[in-house]
Amino acid sequence: MKYCILIIDGAAGLPLPGRGSRTCLEIADTPNLDILARQGKVGLVSNVPPGMEPSSACACMSLMGYDPEVYYSGRAAIEALSMDIPIAEGEVVFRCNLVTVDNGIMSSYSAGHISTGESEELIEALNEKLGTEGIRFYNGINYRHICKLRGASDTLQAVCTPPHDISNQAVSEFLPHGEGSELLRKLMDDSREVLLDHPVNQKRQAEGKLPANMIWLFWGSGKLLAVPSFKQLRGLNAAMTSGVDLLQGLSKMASIDVLDIPGVTDGLDNDFKAQAEGALDALERYDLVIIHVEAPDEAAHGGDIDGKVEAIQKVDREILGRIVQWKSDTLRVMALPDHPTPISTQTHSAEPVPFVLWGDGFTSNGASHFSEAEAKKTNLYIEHGYDTICRLIGD
Repeated sequence: MKYCILIIDGAAGLPLPGRGSRTCLEIADTPNLDILARQGKVGLVSNVPPGMEPSSACACMSLMGYDPEVYYSGRAAIEALSMDIPIAEGEVVFRCNLVTVDNGIMSSYSAGHISTGESEELIEALNEKLGTEGIRFYNGINYRHICKLRGASDTLQAVCTPPHDISNQAVSEFLPHGEGSELLRKLMDDSREVLLDHPVNQKRQAEGKLPANMIWLFWGSGKLLAVPSFKQLRGLNAAMTSGVDLLQGLSKMASIDVLDIPGVTDGLDNDFKAQAEGALDALERYDLVIIHVEAPDEAAHGGDIDGKVEAIQKVDREILGRIVQWKSDTLRVMALPDHPTPISTQTHSAEPVPFVLWGDGFTSNGASHFSEAEAKKTNLYIEHGYDTICRLIGD
């Protein structure tokens, strides 16, 4: 038996008043998800433990079969692992977004989804002007980067807010504050002068694009906890495909191989077909493959209803449409979001999400299509997200 986990990041949400009180999952045309729902087991699962941040870090860790309350120690360190950034004793890392702040307002948490190439030049400039023996910036993917600090462990006590939580709001209310925040605020403030007239931003503005005129530091963490390998935990050889550092870092934590599939990104420009075909090719060599698609979450953070719906439909057509045709008699599939990202709030929430288990051994429990409401109707509820994989593989 082979296994596939399809994580449709942030696909769940709330009813939209202007769209007939339907969610994006209900608006989207998803014939393949609906086939799985009618033939398989549908329910709701809680991937974020009570009191923990409703991040993809916690939620996806759950979906991979790891209890976040035991193994989670901070998101930035996971992303640093994916980038092969060592964290020594006395060092801490922070996620460092390139953002656009216009007249004190968070206009874009992603600097208009700046490209990785453009970001590399800006991160280099930040290192030249602000870098020291104790401060270093590392280039990541698109707008997502890492800042490592040495001898500044008190910064982990600072209260920081993710920029995607404050879209179109005044940033002054959400700057790092409390113990350890002084250095973080200084770096953020000093970054303005470095980035303001940088050639990359001059070119972006000339092209009508948003400039990356500030850094935003958050999700601080220290060294990672030791985690048992996925093979030790579940007895299966596994691989992962994703367009974001976080999921690649989670994979490395669990000694899950990361697939190198050209064209896999975090947005609607993702090559969904290539991601599906690369993952299915990998199933010839691995027992289990995880396909993570970021695009619905990115669209939701931007308040883009049509973009989120389009992303869900592309997942259904280009990825799931190929999965269900792949030796279906020897394949079990689990498809679900990791967490909701409602359009109305443009950020993550911790509510349970719909899931479907499909393949040999799973029979219908009455759902007619894949949605939040249909999942609720089945009365099947899994309290701990890390138990869901056990149902998939029969542990």
